[in-house]
Amino acid sequence: MELKIVAISKPSEDINVIVGQSHFIKTVEDLFEALVAAVPGIAFGVAFNEASGPRLVRYTGTDPVLERAAAAAALAIGAGHIFVVMLGNAFPLNVLNSIKSVGEVCTIFCASANPLRIVVGEHDGARGVLGVIDGEPPLGLEGEAERKERHAMLRRFGYKH
Repeated sequence: MELKIVAISKPSEDINVIVGQSHFIKTVEDLFEALVAAVPGIAFGVAFNEASGPRLVRYTGTDPVLERAAAAAALAIGAGHIFVVMLGNAFPLNVLNSIKSVGEVCTIFCASANPLRIVVGEHDGARGVLGVIDGEPPLGLEGEAERKERHAMLRRFGYKH
């Protein structure tokens, strides 16, 4: 087996990416429906790699730039049954439960706006996702000032009261 690292390219730094595994071509349409139902007016692209038959990257979305970015990322990963979602005006927090409720979804590998690198194993021409490198390592422990800022930020964003 050969290990490869695939860097995920995004149209801009603030785009959030969700990478997961599913098991059926119906995934691309079901994810589309789940995403538009979760956040009215959501801007996204979603792509899904077929693992048999024509083995195409199937893609759709509400934003052509994000659609192309999701399709390019799925193609670069190159593993069967992998899906990639690129979110424009929503956060993973807004859509993860909807994505997890799609019957074909097996697992979510990551959901992040950080720089992402996907660890891929390749054997006899087939590929699988082994893991994700998400962002950078921690620089230390939070102190009291950082703890207060974390609490304040969550309340500014409306996630806590």
